[in-house]
Amino acid sequence: MNMTKEIIESFDIVGIEVRTSNIEGQGIKDIGDLWNTFISMEVLKKIPFKTSNTIYALYTEYEGDHNQPYTTVIGCRVNKVISLPEGMVSKNIEEGTYLKSTAKGNILQGLIGNHWNHIWRQNLDRNYKTDYEVYDNRASDPANATVEFYIGVNK
Repeated sequence: MNMTKEIIESFDIVGIEVRTSNIEGQGIKDIGDLWNTFISMEVLKKIPFKTSNTIYALYTEYEGDHNQPYTTVIGCRVNKVISLPEGMVSKNIEEGTYLKSTAKGNILQGLIGNHWNHIWRQNLDRNYKTDYEVYDNRASDPANATVEFYIGVNK
């Protein structure tokens, strides 16, 4: 797996969240449901002060490693957080060192989960603070998508 190290400056995202874990496939179900809600409720259109229509899937508030409970937020980067629409949250993507990798393929055929399985098998010095995926215009066709992954690591 090809990964490059990047220093990312802190920024905020606003969106909807779920608390889940990867035990017995619960994360796949919960995060799938969260995506369905995000799309069906047209959350993208309701996010105030977003900087673009690029969608972020944030993984944060880990209780330990990736086998412990964590929070997932699906939303957009914003340039300010003033008041949040009902049901939405604001989370910060922390400044720090991230390993970036890219997955290409069909989102509907397990692209994201398969890429995470590859990440989990790597011997990375993860900090379990913030990890995220970026869905920009290259992910607009789910059958032929490019998604970037950023994994928070210790320096």
